[in-house]
Amino acid sequence: QVQLVESGGGLVQPGGSLGLSCTASGSIFSIIAMGWYRQAPGNQRALVATINSGGGTNSADSVKGRFTISRDNAKNTVYLQMSILKPEDTAVYYCNARLYTNPKEWNDYWGQGTQVTVSS
Repeated sequence: QVQLVESGGGLVQPGGSLGLSCTASGSIFSIIAMGWYRQAPGNQRALVATINSGGGTNSADSVKGRFTISRDNAKNTVYLQMSILKPEDTAVYYCNARLYTNPKEWNDYWGQGTQVTVSS
């Protein structure tokens, strides 16, 4: 069993900042990558940003220069620092971890989601 516990999120005004964190725990052999996806009402879940075990990152064009993803490998934790937030960033943000539970098998795991609302 693997659990992802997210924290952060909430209501913020346009132009403001907010941070999210997500910690993976349970039967983890090794983590390949962790990241964040988001889903707004009526839309499909979409990539926000990911970071692999070596620190390599990938992010959506819409958040480049505004959002920063980082990771603490020792704590199995990924962070998302969001700044210059816009109303269109409003969504439920989901943490993702791609990891091995044993030396041969990997799977994707998801957090429960946390709401981020950008509104004045």
